[in-house]
Amino acid sequence: MPAKRPPVPLSRERIIDAALHIADGQGLRRLTMRRLGDALQVEAMAIYHHLPRGKEALMDALAEHVTTVRVDPAEAPGWPDRARAWARASRAALLEHPGVLSLALTKPPKGSALIAIREQTEQLGEAGAHDPEAAVRALRAYVFGSVAVEVQRSGWADPDATVRDARTAEGERDFEHGLDALISGLGVRHGG
Repeated sequence: MPAKRPPVPLSRERIIDAALHIADGQGLRRLTMRRLGDALQVEAMAIYHHLPRGKEALMDALAEHVTTVRVDPAEAPGWPDRARAWARASRAALLEHPGVLSLALTKPPKGSALIAIREQTEQLGEAGAHDPEAAVRALRAYVFGSVAVEVQRSGWADPDATVRDARTAEGERDFEHGLDALISGLGVRHGG
């Protein structure tokens, strides 16, 4: 008889991974602390040790997880290339977990997500963007809106659909076309 493996210790990362799996597979409405505890093979109360504010803290953590992206500035020397890299990384992170898109759209950035936004602003400024704060705001608004439309068009959110991937070839083309237009517009200095 094979030896029984010791249980994997509960951690914040395991909790977030399991919650993302539930939200992406069954929808955010089906994500309950009890269901999450069952998925982790622990009592739901054990989750509160890692997330003392319970479900509210879990929702904040999920939003933070999908909106925290990093880009290596060495791979994109000019600000337009950096802006594209950040936008593409953000889109990929959101589309990887469409089940929590509504949280990403409504929860204010906190923790590592806020730090990533500051990094993006600094990187765009260092690379020569005229108004990096405005550029970051515009890029975030574009990415979030574009992803929301793509998820909607894909049919992923329809409870009766069999669609498993929120990405679409049309969404990719539309995203790149809009991104080019946005970056071109950001490169034009407005006012005196």
